[in-house]
Amino acid sequence: MTDTPARLLGLLSLLQTPREWPGSELAERLGVSPRTIRRDVDRLRDLGYPVEASRGVAGGYRLVAGTAMPPLVLEDDEAVAIAVGLRTAAGQTVAGIEEASVRALAKLEQVLPARLRRRVGTIGTATVAVPAAGPAVDPAQLTVFAGAITNHETVRFRYRANDGTETRRRAEPLRLVATGRRWYLVAYDLDRADWRIFRADRVRDAQATGGRVVPRRPPATDLAAYVIDRLYDLMPTYRAVAVLAEPAAQVAPRLGTGELTDLEDGRCRWRSHADTLDWLAFRLLGLGCAFTVEEPPELVAHLKVLADRANAAAGSQE
Repeated sequence: MTDTPARLLGLLSLLQTPREWPGSELAERLGVSPRTIRRDVDRLRDLGYPVEASRGVAGGYRLVAGTAMPPLVLEDDEAVAIAVGLRTAAGQTVAGIEEASVRALAKLEQVLPARLRRRVGTIGTATVAVPAAGPAVDPAQLTVFAGAITNHETVRFRYRANDGTETRRRAEPLRLVATGRRWYLVAYDLDRADWRIFRADRVRDAQATGGRVVPRRPPATDLAAYVIDRLYDLMPTYRAVAVLAEPAAQVAPRLGTGELTDLEDGRCRWRSHADTLDWLAFRLLGLGCAFTVEEPPELVAHLKVLADRANAAAGSQE
């Protein structure tokens, strides 16, 4: 490759892969001598790219973090993936990321080749994003936690509970889990000697302490599933018991969930649970048979409210 600018871009594209490249391999890839690679590396350094060299048999070149953000060289599929990701990020719940995503997308689309602009535009035209309705999260707090997770450091922060009370916490952060509408921090609470889940939007003044820790064994292999399970455990659960005026075999296909037990008089008893009274009420009302609710009393009261509402609606039609 005799074209110096093209060769520099090819070299930069290789160095952006997170690995260490032996000079001989780079020379072979680009079809030049190791001496030319050394000169090209010096040219990249002059342009502001922090290329680090290590000596020895296992030595080579790699691109490291610098003091400024130099231009990047992207493959076609990488550029499309970043553009689509920026469009999606513009509707997320991290405070300030919407404007930054739009600015970055404008810069990227300005330099995209026409063929890639069409691909990105086609995806954008065919896609409708539902704006995230969750509370906004301060990106600075996420950055503190992410850095502490990577460096195995403890953190300090103020945390506001659901009832509004605020406490100071010391914790060993394990992972950030994004559910789409909310961000959660899974961390070991040092003062309570147990794993806890913190909503990131309720965190204030997060700081890494600099104290290094040995990583603890995670509370679960699948941390996303762990967070979802814990959140469900915190939700109010209503356990319902109702007597249905049909045998279990007849109502089972219409119910689909819960435990059915036949009674001697051709009826059956249904036991189930849910996190909302509406779900239990509509499940029973949709059976098309008579029933009597034995528990909980909240469900009985909710059915009375629904009955009054239905009677009022029927009366207005008359």
